[in-house]
Amino acid sequence: MHISSSAAVYVISVAADLAGMHPQTLRQYDRLGLVSPERTAGRGRRYSGKDIAKLRLIQQLSQVEGVNLVGIKKIIDLQNQVDALKSRNEELEDEVRARRSAQERDARVFAAGTAGDVVSIARGRRPQGRPEPGALVLYNRYRRR
Repeated sequence: MHISSSAAVYVISVAADLAGMHPQTLRQYDRLGLVSPERTAGRGRRYSGKDIAKLRLIQQLSQVEGVNLVGIKKIIDLQNQVDALKSRNEELEDEVRARRSAQERDARVFAAGTAGDVVSIARGRRPQGRPEPGALVLYNRYRRR
């Protein structure tokens, strides 16, 4: 059985052990808004795998990099904004691709048919067949082949 990394399954004591912190530290981070675990009906905290990863990042920024908690909050907020912008950018790129594909599919090119009529052909194709004898054929001597 596979448990999603976003499933809130860890109680505070287990989350604290997995993150290498004291449970009181997790409560403080929750109050500061650095990590927001889900709550049970009885208001108990439940942490997900993503929350544990975030706690480890906070610990590294704090202990190894020397960033204070206000700086860590700002870093996390900025990272969330970057993630949201990346997601929106991907949505817009998908929309552009879909519109281009629809344009290419719906693009119509017209040409003179062999009988002098106007025909719709696929882009990049030439009308099939030879002109009828005596049909008017346009010639441009300056056109390069």
